[in-house]
Amino acid sequence: MPVLQRRRKHIVHHAPLFTPTRLGPYTLKSRIVLPPLTRSRSTQPGNIPNDLMASYYGQRTGAGFMVTEGTQIEPRGQGYAWTPGIHSPEQVAGWRRVTERVHADGGVIFAQLWHVGRVSHTSLQPAGAAPVAPSAIQAQGVSVFIETGPGAGALAEPSLPRALTVAEIGELVAMYAQAAANAIDAGFDGVELHAANGYLINQFISSHSNVREDAYGGSLENRLRFLREVTQAVADKVGKERVGVRFAPLFQGTDEARVYLGLVEDDPHATYVQAIRVLEDIGIAYLSLAEADWDHAPPLPETFRTAARTAFSGRIIYAGKYTAARGEQAVVEGWGDLVAFGRPFIANPDLPQRIANGWPLNPVDPASMYGGTHAGYTDYPRYVAP
Repeated sequence: MPVLQRRRKHIVHHAPLFTPTRLGPYTLKSRIVLPPLTRSRSTQPGNIPNDLMASYYGQRTGAGFMVTEGTQIEPRGQGYAWTPGIHSPEQVAGWRRVTERVHADGGVIFAQLWHVGRVSHTSLQPAGAAPVAPSAIQAQGVSVFIETGPGAGALAEPSLPRALTVAEIGELVAMYAQAAANAIDAGFDGVELHAANGYLINQFISSHSNVREDAYGGSLENRLRFLREVTQAVADKVGKERVGVRFAPLFQGTDEARVYLGLVEDDPHATYVQAIRVLEDIGIAYLSLAEADWDHAPPLPETFRTAARTAFSGRIIYAGKYTAARGEQAVVEGWGDLVAFGRPFIANPDLPQRIANGWPLNPVDPASMYGGTHAGYTDYPRYVAP
């Protein structure tokens, strides 16, 4: 009788979030996702993933699917101090410690491939050179961490970038493909391309940051060319079923997003529906859509959700200020297949168990979000029932 009583206390809430699903070649145990979250804890010098990072990801393998923090594909791709890379042998070896830890607990983990483009500072660039971008237009309203030693970091405005040549664009496409191969060598199950938040791929897509007059600028088709070439090259290298892409399709009325998530296009619906069709043509495994997540931020229009679902036949992940109830709604109504929980997963390594049992959540400590030690990183407690 006591055993039966204990079982009744553990009735699973939000059951749709805990139904298994397929993602590419993988069967996921749930639809709860650990999304990419910059934490800036890599070992210096060299931006090398370490055992502390392996512990962090290992604590969160209760997720059905995991994506790493953004990891730069080349030295020029770094825009913040202490972020990890995936372009050197030492970095690949460091990430292998992470994937081994995650796989030991049965987790599925993709690496997010990242190039910040113009959102960087000369002090973070090789030989102090200018950052690279589609066009020589400085990023506004955003700050980057430039301190390279231990501590809280120093903030600075991004430096004025220089425009990439057509030949250099081709070299970058190859760098993305090589980074994807490095990720598979490091033991990752696949890769996600970071095409949101105002970083390099997003800069090519946006008419506000891309004023080129060649094949990579001007028309929407041309501005999507870099996205198409990078995604195709990565899919060719590691298999399209092991590739995802993240967008932040922001709409008018979310001007604050220019700082936090990127650029608001003049016609975001047309821009991103067409971008999604590019991904559908290539046949990748999933599309990740990051919504604005500050207080009072408007949700994505239902017309856009419907258009995204119609245009893309793979899995769709939603992220941004999601509660368990709202995530369940996405799955039940069919406009989303998986749901990512960002800040709650930072403070709650056992988040899926807390959602399943209705347990309270730890609050996030904003002061320890970026850089530092284990404090505010691997020391958040798991729930202990009274």
